[in-house]
Amino acid sequence: MIQFEPPVAGKAAAQSFGPDEAATGEDFEPGDFILTHGNACVSQAIRCGQKLRFRGRKRKYAWWNHAALIVSKEGGLIEATGDGVIRSILDKYVGTEYTVVRVPGNRIGPDDRDEVVKYAEWALGQKYGFLTACSIGLNLLLGGKFSFFIDGQTICSGLVARALERTKVIFDRSPSHIMPADLAFYFEVEPPSKRTSKGVIPR
Repeated sequence: MIQFEPPVAGKAAAQSFGPDEAATGEDFEPGDFILTHGNACVSQAIRCGQKLRFRGRKRKYAWWNHAALIVSKEGGLIEATGDGVIRSILDKYVGTEYTVVRVPGNRIGPDDRDEVVKYAEWALGQKYGFLTACSIGLNLLLGGKFSFFIDGQTICSGLVARALERTKVIFDRSPSHIMPADLAFYFEVEPPSKRTSKGVIPR
């Protein structure tokens, strides 16, 4: 009988940076990602929705409500925002708490990292997946498994998850419906102290 590994991402090396602290090129590789915060209406809804799924001891993973891919050693990002999938820079979040998540070495190699970046660049210009976000919200509220999305649209964490499909990382649900808290859970990322300020969240 063929034995399959269970869905797994693997414990990541992660480092949190408080407001006015900044990661450098020594802290990440292209293909890693950040978990951070957004303050748009969708971000607020994501935060509330995550708390419906992540309860008790897992509630800590709902600390973040935004994710972005690191695509260069200079801190270049590609992220899905309300304006769609865009290029950005890590310095955008210098006033905000964020956590750099380094994908475990047994799950990603140099060629995989190239593929992650290529996928993110291919996705540039896609629209934000507002319907996907609604689908996730309905599932969380109603406890159903029916979901939907529109091809060519994506949410922030869905973009990260779809890119990480190019590695040995495995998710147990459609990557398009992965939330930031899911990424934190799969990679076992511990949030900073509860007393940590989220800082000034960029609009």
